[in-house]
This record gives sequence, C-alpha cells and structure tokens, in this order.
Amino acid sequence: MTAALFVVLFGGSLIAAALGGALGMAGGIFVVPLLTLVAGVPFPTAVAVSLVSVIACSCASAPSFLAAGLPNLRLAIVLEVATTLGALVGVLMVGAVPDGVLYGIFALILLVSAVQIISGRSERDARHAGSSPRYPSLAGEFTERDGTTVSYVVSRLPLGSALMFGAGTLSALLGIGSGVLKIPAMDAAMRLPIKVSSGTANLMIGVTACGAAAAYLLSGALDLVLSAPVVLGSLAGSILGAKILVRASASSLRVVFTIVLLALAVPMSANAFGLNWGI
Repeated sequence: MTAALFVVLFGGSLIAAALGGALGMAGGIFVVPLLTLVAGVPFPTAVAVSLVSVIACSCASAPSFLAAGLPNLRLAIVLEVATTLGALVGVLMVGAVPDGVLYGIFALILLVSAVQIISGRSERDARHAGSSPRYPSLAGEFTERDGTTVSYVVSRLPLGSALMFGAGTLSALLGIGSGVLKIPAMDAAMRLPIKVSSGTANLMIGVTACGAAAAYLLSGALDLVLSAPVVLGSLAGSILGAKILVRASASSLRVVFTIVLLALAVPMSANAFGLNWGI
C-alpha cells in the first residue's frame, strides 16, 4: 500500500465514520463505495473491511450515546435476535449473488433510506404516536441538551423485528452495518424519535457485524492491510460523529445525510449497470 492510498483511505474513512456516526449508522455505507470506487478493491473484500470498520465505529461512539441516554437497551436486545438471525442467512448467501446485483441493491438501499430519512415524521409525532402503547416495558425517555425530557413508546414490534431480519441479511452481504436500514425502520415503522433510533442502532450494528466479519476472516476475504487505515479513520470519525448527533438538531441531520445518500447512489447505480464509475 502506498502512502498516498493510506492517507486517502484514512481521510475518507474518517469522514465516512463522522457522517455515519452522526446518525448512528457507522460508516460502512460510505466505506464500501470508498474502497470499490476509489481504491478499486473487489466487492467481497470491501464488504469484509467495511464490517471491521463498523465494529470500530460502534465501539468508539457507544460511550457518547450511552452518556446521553439515547439507546434503548431493552429494545436493542429484543431486535438484535432478529438481526443476528438475518446476518447468518446473509453469510450463507455470500458468493451466490453477482457483484452487479449487489451494487444495484446497495443503490436501491441508498435511495430508499434517503426518502425515509427526509420524509421522517416530526419528533412530536414520534413521541406521541400510538395512543395505547402495546409494549410499555420497552418505553423510555431521554433528556435533550436544553433540559427537556422526551418520553416515547414502542409500537409495531413484529414489523420492526421483520425489518431487522432483513437488515441483518443485507448487512452481511453488503457490509453496511445495517444501521442505514435499522434507523428508518425504527423511525418510521416503530415510531421512535430519530435520536433514540440512532443511539439504539449504533449498539446493535457492532454486534451484527462481529459475526459476519468473523465469517469473512475465516474465508480469507478480509484484507488486514487495507483494514488498518480504514479502522483508524473510522475510530476517529465515529467519536466526532457521536458528538455531532448529541448536539445537532434532528432536522439538520436529516437534510445533510439525505444529500450524501443521494450523491453516493449515482456511482453505485452506474456500477450496477456495468459502467464502472469512479469517484
């Protein structure tokens, strides 16, 4: 690896993790395009390296989220069961899906996630959706920086669990950490505030990525040399992203992240059709 490539991967991973960490998504959704489009890394190798970076992002940003009281730990444990099962299915499918199809799926996920995030409900709607909570034991609250206490309930748990299973499957196949799917699912399907969705997803993505990354390591697809600058950049960026999430407003986070998702969808869509676009 050249020094220039090391700097590019470190800097790109830092930015990716900061952007991903700002919404609890880790940087996997950005690291895969960085490795495939900029460094020319084969898709399976990019996925394996990205999963390692997801674990680093989750571990580094978790303390800030926990200190702010954003993650719902009880809900995370319940949903992680479905996500882990999905990840196992995804690992079994590795190698069975052509790269072009994976690029297409990735681009579709970017577009759908962008629509979900930008059209998200207001935090008032998120807190008060569901006049009769079906899962009171999973309800929670957190305190905003201005001292306001935000209480919320959990609804439509079966739908959320089904979406988490799909998120786990795609996480193993695409190396995206599945936060990009978990957050819209918790935000739109389960009616949680965006910050709670982000903090809870951050805890879950690391657990999901561990099993999938181990499978890639055993198969020989994980490039440890490429992983070094990516993990270092991800650690620094995720700490920065977590601080941004705690301080930023929900509306500004939605706008910035939607722009980035749409920008990445263009080259990934082109690659799905064999145009071999780079950034």
